[in-house]
Order: sequence, then structure tokens, then C-alpha cells
Amino acid sequence: MKSITLVVICVLMMCSCKNKSQEDTKIPVKVENIEYVSFGKKIIADDAIASTSMASHYKTMNVGDSINSKMKAKVKDVCQAKGCWMQLDLEDGNDVMVKFKDYGFFVPKDIAGKTVIVNGKAFIEEVSVKEQRHYAEDAGKSAEYIETITEPKRTYSFEADGVLIIQ
Repeated sequence: MKSITLVVICVLMMCSCKNKSQEDTKIPVKVENIEYVSFGKKIIADDAIASTSMASHYKTMNVGDSINSKMKAKVKDVCQAKGCWMQLDLEDGNDVMVKFKDYGFFVPKDIAGKTVIVNGKAFIEEVSVKEQRHYAEDAGKSAEYIETITEPKRTYSFEADGVLIIQ
């Protein structure tokens, strides 16, 4: 019995003297705390797809098709009358026209160039000449430019129920 106790003590002593060089090295990681201003329905930023990914979804859609989505994109233009719509850059030469569900909320008029996350329904629609001219007026375009709008246009559209603006 003495010999077993002696062996156990020796093993414990050897284990306690083990070199601790295999200890995990911890590297501090700086996590950015991004602040958002929310409009409409409360949404979270998680799972938002990039505008380039959304552009590829739009290319496969037809007029009348729709998908529920959340995307992150840069604001290209905003309604200067009251913030009732905005255009987002899809980074492939196309834009997406964003309107707000049931005109339940508006966004600030000075967010052009900011990054936003929109949640809602993406779809393809054909916009009439009259509606295109209305949007051009809201955007403050010249009368000459507005007169050049003469044909309906197939557009990428989005009905947002919530918007986060990155501050």
C-alpha cells in the first residue's frame, strides 16, 4: 500500500512540474460597435446580404416576382420633398427604388452616401412615365431632364418595413 501511495505522489509531482509552454496565447480583438438609427419596424442588422448579392437575385427575377429580403447598401438618392423614397446603389450599375410600407414612415432627406440596411420585399416592377417624372421632380431634377422621360421602365424595387441607417 505504501508503494502505491508513493507512486501516486510521484506521478502527481511530475504532472505539477510540467512545462506550461502549451498555454493558449490570447490575442485581443477589437470589435467595432456600430450604431444605427432605426425607422419603421424594429429590425436587427444580422443576416443582411450585400448589395452585390441582391443585384444577382434581381437579375433572375421577372416582373411580378418578389422575395423577402434584408440587404445592406449605400444610399444614392432620397426624396427631397419628405423622405418618402430612396434609391440604393447595387454596385453593378443598377439602382433599387425603395419605398416604405404603407407610407408608414419616412427617412431623413440628408442620408445620400450613407449605408443603410433595409428589410422587406424585393420585386421587379414596370414604372410608368408619369411616376418616373414624379420621382424626378421629388429628386429636384431639371425640367429638361424630366421631359426626356418618355417610356415606361423596368425597375428593381423594394418595399421596406424597416430601415437601419449606419451612423
